[in-house]
Amino acid sequence: MADNKPRGLGRGLSALLGEDNDDYAALDRMRASRSAAIEKLSPGRFQPRQRMDEEHLQELARSISEKGVLQPILVRRHPDDPSRFEIIAGERRWRAAQLAQLHEVPISVRELSDTEAFEIALVENLQRQDLSPLEEAEGYRRLMEECSRTQEDVAKSVGKSRSHIANTLRLLSLPESVKTMLNDGQLSAGHARAILTADNPENAARQVVERGLNVRQTEDMASEARAASRVKAPASKDADTLALERDLGMLLGLGVEIRFRGNGGSLVLNYTTLDQLDDILHRLSQGVHGRPTRSD
Repeated sequence: MADNKPRGLGRGLSALLGEDNDDYAALDRMRASRSAAIEKLSPGRFQPRQRMDEEHLQELARSISEKGVLQPILVRRHPDDPSRFEIIAGERRWRAAQLAQLHEVPISVRELSDTEAFEIALVENLQRQDLSPLEEAEGYRRLMEECSRTQEDVAKSVGKSRSHIANTLRLLSLPESVKTMLNDGQLSAGHARAILTADNPENAARQVVERGLNVRQTEDMASEARAASRVKAPASKDADTLALERDLGMLLGLGVEIRFRGNGGSLVLNYTTLDQLDDILHRLSQGVHGRPTRSD
């Protein structure tokens, strides 16, 4: 989708639809609704919603049966078949109208480029605030990649903060099994964001579900795991150090450890009996310490 014109960014759906035009009379004439046979409409290729709740569709169908379709479905001429219309916003109304066995639906026809159609479809759904977190993230990704938008552009377009856009996009990096748990409602977006940086997000997600952790508890668990991972494992010793430990151990008859710490370090002598301790003290004191006589 090559369209570098940043149309209406920063002012939401109303700006994308041209509501900053002062000539409202001309705008109303351009938007005059008409009816179209329900079979002449096709789902939009830019629909960010991947799943539609069947129960909600049935509720909407019952409402449409009683009151009709109150808001026209926004469409454009189908790029592949000018005798048909492609839905830009209102696909759920169209599907519910079919369930209500309507033959026609009100439409509002607009001339829109692919970029404009996609932006409107995404913003319209986001403003309804019922996309899943992954649908929202995928919508942002497509808007950036296919419409050449930056995170800042997207944030202004949908009325969100740039940090919200960035954090939502990060959900796309989750393993597929965790994405499934998120889509199924086992995890919330807050849970998912908390385990993003875990060494093993799949294991962390299972713990969240099994233990019934809330978001705050999940954040604490992730924080503790990060703190533990920052504890450095002892550096592996080179061959010379190992040889020196071995030689000293044979000389003293004790277990010997050499530990480095910056430019210094420590020499650790390990004994298993008090006699071994007495012996090493005697050697270090050049006999001054002496060897006490033990009575059994």
